[in-house]
Amino acid sequence: MCKAQGEISGFLRLAVWLTRWQVLCGEEVTEMALRTIRDVDVQGKRVLMRVDFNVPIEDGKVLDDWRLRATVPTIRYLTERGAKLILMSHLGRPKGKRDEKYSLRPVAQRLSELLGQPVKFADDCIGEIAEKAAAELQPGEVLLLENLRFHEGEEKNDETFAQQLAKLGEIYVNDAFGAAHRAHASVHAITKFLPAYAGLLMEKEVTHLGKLLEAPEKPFVAVLGGAKVSDKIGVIKNLLTKVDALLIGGAMAFTFLKAQGYETGKSLVEEDKLDLAKSLLDEAKEKGVELVLPVDFVVAESDAEDAVTEVVPANAIPADKAGYDIGPETARIYAERIKSAKTVFWNGPMGRFERAPFKAGTKAIAEALAECPGTTVVGGGETAAAAFEFGVADKVTHVSTGGGAALELLEGRELPGVAVLKA
Repeated sequence: MCKAQGEISGFLRLAVWLTRWQVLCGEEVTEMALRTIRDVDVQGKRVLMRVDFNVPIEDGKVLDDWRLRATVPTIRYLTERGAKLILMSHLGRPKGKRDEKYSLRPVAQRLSELLGQPVKFADDCIGEIAEKAAAELQPGEVLLLENLRFHEGEEKNDETFAQQLAKLGEIYVNDAFGAAHRAHASVHAITKFLPAYAGLLMEKEVTHLGKLLEAPEKPFVAVLGGAKVSDKIGVIKNLLTKVDALLIGGAMAFTFLKAQGYETGKSLVEEDKLDLAKSLLDEAKEKGVELVLPVDFVVAESDAEDAVTEVVPANAIPADKAGYDIGPETARIYAERIKSAKTVFWNGPMGRFERAPFKAGTKAIAEALAECPGTTVVGGGETAAAAFEFGVADKVTHVSTGGGAALELLEGRELPGVAVLKA
């Protein structure tokens, strides 16, 4: 791996996540600092930057440009300092073959609008086309390469493919936190061929999420939702060593309730995870952590937009109905706990918030975070979408751009795309 040049300032010493391996993994304590773009002179240099522009596109238009906007500060930082900026990203799952419906060309158009300057586009990410486009760039100009996943070498972390990418730049920057948990060529192998640095968004993500593990102000409350306990096992286990209270919502709550002997009707339950749920409840009790479960639910025969709903206690779910949202009393209890906390992490909706009859629980959690005076961090994916939908994204401390990456970090794992940025 290439070494960074220059002295890293104290401000950039990001020993904020995974700095105590003995806490997280029972291993030696090791501090970690990241090399960032603040540490390198980019004037006149070709800067090859990995971004996460995996955004929804329909009829040639970007439907949600949040990930683009999140990267704009890094883009402007580099272009204002005279970098010749080459952006690369994946989009969708084209399975290593060119598929025009996964072309990044519409992204280039939208990005040019956000930046207020033209964004050039190359029809490939390697080879003669890409090399010519990169060579012609002038300081301050921006080029977006075609979808990395049009080539099998990307997801295989192929060094030959990574070397072909590296030919385009003189400096590598990773600002794609949403892809940092994947050991792909543009995230991992490429750092063998170019000096590698973190972008401003990557720095921001690691800082905010890292502080949840390293130095959260108490009381620390985590709110976890979503469908499956199995998706959150690692996060729950690790957070049980950090939080004062863990508030459970979403369909995963039913697995915990059934593990305690509750009847759950037709609600989603992971039958093979009942013993696990019971052990997590016991572990929380042993550690003195409140693991709080819903006291009521919004139930219906289906999750249709026109579903007829009713609110029932958690111990009285009808046999012919399923729970699709936390009830109003649960929402009130959870909101109070959130608003009185000094640190809050939220990942996973409280119900099927995409459907009108089942929005209220997730909305209540989002609004409570907005009212919390402490540090509030929202996980990526559906949770980020909910924060935007309910108008609170700009009222919380941080909304992560990475769903899977955020969860893996909070599990205590070392992310491949971050590990290679160590100073």
